[in-house]
Amino acid sequence: MPPSVSVIVPVHNEEGACVQVAEEIVAEFSKVYGADGFEVVFVDDSSSDHTLARLNEAMAGLPQIRVLHHGKNVGKSGAIRTGVMAAQGNILVTLDGDGQNPAADAARMTQVLGAAPADIGMVAGIRRNRQDKLSKKWASRWANGIRKALLNDGCDDTGCGLKAFRREVFLRLPYFDQMHRYMPSLIAREGYGVLSEPVDDRLRTTGQSKYTNLGRLAVALSDLPGVIWLNSRYRKPGKVTETGR
Repeated sequence: MPPSVSVIVPVHNEEGACVQVAEEIVAEFSKVYGADGFEVVFVDDSSSDHTLARLNEAMAGLPQIRVLHHGKNVGKSGAIRTGVMAAQGNILVTLDGDGQNPAADAARMTQVLGAAPADIGMVAGIRRNRQDKLSKKWASRWANGIRKALLNDGCDDTGCGLKAFRREVFLRLPYFDQMHRYMPSLIAREGYGVLSEPVDDRLRTTGQSKYTNLGRLAVALSDLPGVIWLNSRYRKPGKVTETGR
């Protein structure tokens, strides 16, 4: 039987944290789903360090993990998409490979989504007690505030790496670089509800952030006009029913 839940972890140059993240995920999800009820799909986005080698070594002791490798770096959204396409589970959850997202929160979010009605497409993590520098918090707050006001998506923290969603819902979404930042709005566009779930945030102990504060703000807002256009051009057909022959 295929696993019911797939954990997707995009990684790029996280050799210091990736194995510990894998071990924590397996430990926490085994408590909920048993040893065979889940899989962990790491997507190495063309790391230049030893991330891929560390993960390949870890597979010997962690049979639940799979490792996919990009020949070229395409960014977080591309890595998530690769993981979704390869995933065997119906309920998926993403978390970052730097160790800042607790695996226990990810497991809880999959349970929340699994118990939710079928018209709930996503459970979005909202970070509490963030451990980032004040400047990073302000950049994130500005980006989230602008996006939330213009898209009216009701989400306070689209930058959180913890997101649980149904695989079939994700496959309906238009793909573009950085689309992971707009998933609540894109999922709502398809007619699904989005729930919020508070999650913890931990200090990064290895590696470094992939963006500067200005870079993060620019990336977060560069696609905003396009998403506004996408939402304005969508015509909802209402409830779709199949008639008898």
